[in-house]
Amino acid sequence: MRAFAVAVALSVVLAAAPTFAQAPAPAAAPAPQAAPAEAPFPTGAKYAFVNIQRVAAESGQGKALSSRVQALNNQKLTQLNEKNKALQTSQQKLDSGASVLSDVARGQLEKDIDRQQTEIQRFTDDAQKEVQDLQTELQSEFQQKLGPVIQQVAQERKLEILFSALDAGIIWADAGLDLTSEVIRRFDIAAPVAATAAPAAPRAATPAPAPAAPRPAVPAPAAPRPAAPAPPPKQ
Repeated sequence: MRAFAVAVALSVVLAAAPTFAQAPAPAAAPAPQAAPAEAPFPTGAKYAFVNIQRVAAESGQGKALSSRVQALNNQKLTQLNEKNKALQTSQQKLDSGASVLSDVARGQLEKDIDRQQTEIQRFTDDAQKEVQDLQTELQSEFQQKLGPVIQQVAQERKLEILFSALDAGIIWADAGLDLTSEVIRRFDIAAPVAATAAPAAPRAATPAPAPAAPRPAVPAPAAPRPAAPAPPPKQ
């Protein structure tokens, strides 16, 4: 029985999985396109390809996982819009009452606006990360569920290799097609590496000579003594 290997990664991006951002004005939904007609599988084919993006966009699992990301994205957009409305209200209050507000009231309102702007920026960053983390988690779940199905279809079709339609990368292959070990063996025979002599053992370092003993200090010459005074002359 032939051995089969499933590619480590399927390099799939969930269809319709949005990156969190403020929602633009709604556009008209495009008309649904009819699925392409399925051509008969060629007799005797040993390789094929799969469009993973179509699998994510059209399969029930792909749609279900994408809807979870879309739901979280919409929830965060709703919360962000509410915060933006509150900020706009505060800004309009400041602009319309600039001439009647006291200095204290104006200063407090300006502080509130700065605080709201900071909170909106922090909320946007956190929401962006939360949506991306969920998308990454569901993408991994999608790959784990799809891998065994790809292997089963390839085995039933008696394929030897299966490519990705997006980048021509291998997403499934018969393990017997891996010639890496054979190439390494023949490469070593064709281009042997010259044996290198074992490095000589390092010589022991010559100890540094001991420092010479200090010579005794020569005593400084005695200072000259003053001459004795001459005796007075006799009378």
